[in-house]
Amino acid sequence: MPTIAIGADDAAIELKNVLVAFLRDRQISVTDYTGGQEGETYPDVAFQVASAIKKEKHQRGILLCGTGIGMSIVANKVPGIRAALCHDTYSAQRARKSNDAQIITLGARVIGPELAKSIIEAWLESEFDGGRSAPKVAKIDYYEQQQSAK
Repeated sequence: MPTIAIGADDAAIELKNVLVAFLRDRQISVTDYTGGQEGETYPDVAFQVASAIKKEKHQRGILLCGTGIGMSIVANKVPGIRAALCHDTYSAQRARKSNDAQIITLGARVIGPELAKSIIEAWLESEFDGGRSAPKVAKIDYYEQQQSAK
């Protein structure tokens, strides 16, 4: 199983605690990047998690905020990172299998803890298939490199 980086803002602390316990019960190594410093907000947490994954400190990351939207936007600003907002198991599977997403984001005000566990489980059990999706992911990387070169 991969090592997981996790981070949450103040709207998602309770869900984060549930998911940390859920992962640790499955013997999965979890590092919590949730801030506690004054002035630290979800962009700070998302950037820290995405950067840690880019540096290969962890294989995957989970980011939680009220909707999951802000965390997803920030994580996707880190070159080489693909973060997917998922609120159902099918999307979580496809995020990994088709898009090779290293980060999943969830909204604590959108879904409850039991659904969140099911989504995380589906995401963890899925791997990038390559196949027909490989050229598409390569094109995502190409466009990202084009923008970085400007």
